[in-house]
This record gives sequence, structure tokens and C-alpha cells, in this order.
Amino acid sequence: MFDAMTTSSVSLRNVHLTLPSRAGNVDILRGVDLEVKPGEALGIVGPSGSGKTTLLMVIAGLEKASKGDVTVAGTSLNGLNEDQLAAFRRDHVGIVFQSFHLIPTMTALENVAVPLEFRGTRDAMDIAADRLKRVGLGHRLDHYPSQLSGGEQQRVAIARALASGARIIIADEPTGNLDHVTGEQIIKLLFDVKSQSDTSLILVTHDRALAQRCDRMAEVLDGKIVSGAMP
Repeated sequence: MFDAMTTSSVSLRNVHLTLPSRAGNVDILRGVDLEVKPGEALGIVGPSGSGKTTLLMVIAGLEKASKGDVTVAGTSLNGLNEDQLAAFRRDHVGIVFQSFHLIPTMTALENVAVPLEFRGTRDAMDIAADRLKRVGLGHRLDHYPSQLSGGEQQRVAIARALASGARIIIADEPTGNLDHVTGEQIIKLLFDVKSQSDTSLILVTHDRALAQRCDRMAEVLDGKIVSGAMP
């Protein structure tokens, strides 16, 4: 069980990730150390291709480290198989991407409820409706993604990330497809969720000003964290 009082939300020790390519193996992450406290907001910045998104993928268990120790929500991810990693994400990590990844043939309510139904949660629809109300979409429950604005679709994605009660939210350029005003609304919502739920927020962004609004900023360069790795 994750003890938020004594355990880091995220702990990476000497993490490497090497992936094959036609030109040979490519070192994406090269000895990453990172610590994130419970309830902390961490902004991650760095140039394109530096390894920011890959780092999030490793934290979420979507990529397995080639070397090093990855512990998230008190669970070591190193020895977990794909099914165990999927269950871990379902129970502990909410992910918000730049692209909303909503199912077009399902309503907002159904999009949020689906992960809950997969895990056998009772009252999945009621929980989904509550999360949508929390992000200001109580009046849009029965609308399909095509009937929602970009900002509303991202709010559905955030509600889905919150539905499982995840204590770690990972957001990869969540405002990249939104206009400035809508993007500001989404960022405020993420910070509000972080504060109200004591949730750890890990935010990848190209915007240093946004990253500086977090409790701490870490910079990734050439597959390494060059500043801000530790609280």
C-alpha cells in the first residue's frame, strides 16, 4: 500500500533506456535520477528529442527501463510484466496527453466510466459523472467528443485520469492543441486538482514560465536530468 507520508511518489535511480533502430541502438535515457514528493508539482523542460516524454513513459510503466530502479507509488516497476504494469497504471497513475485519446463513439460519461468498468468498479457511471462535474462538465455528460470543444475534450481526459483515484497525474504537453485562454483554464484545473487532492503532478512542457509555476522545475538534456532532479 502506498504510504504518502513516508514514500516518494516517484523514485528513479540510474535509469537508462536503450531502444533499437535501423542505425543501431539509441540511448534515450542515460543515467536518470529523479525524486518526486507526494503532493508535489514538478515541471519538466528541455529541447525536443531530449527525452522528456520518454521519461514520462518510464514513470507510467509504458516503457521499461533497460537499467536502473524505477519505483512509483511505492511499487517497483522493474519486475512487472505487461499485465501487471497495466493494472498498476489503472490503480495509481492518471495520464493526460496532448492528444485527448477519447473514444469517438462514446459519450463523455462513457469515456470516463470505461476504465472503471474494466476494473469492476461498482457505480462506475456515478463516479464518472462526479469527476466530470468536478472539471466543469456536468452539463456535457451525454455529448460525444465531436460535439465538444478542444478544451472540453481535454477536461474529459483529465476527468478520466482522476476517475481511478490516482495520486499521481502525468501530463505531457496537455495544452499543446489548445488556444492560450483554454490552455490557461486547463493548467489552472490541473493545479487545482493537485492542491485539492494532494496529488503529485508531473508536467512536461516546452514553456519554462509554466514549469516555473510548479513547486520545482527539472531540466532534461541529452537523456539526462541536468538540474532539479531532487527536492
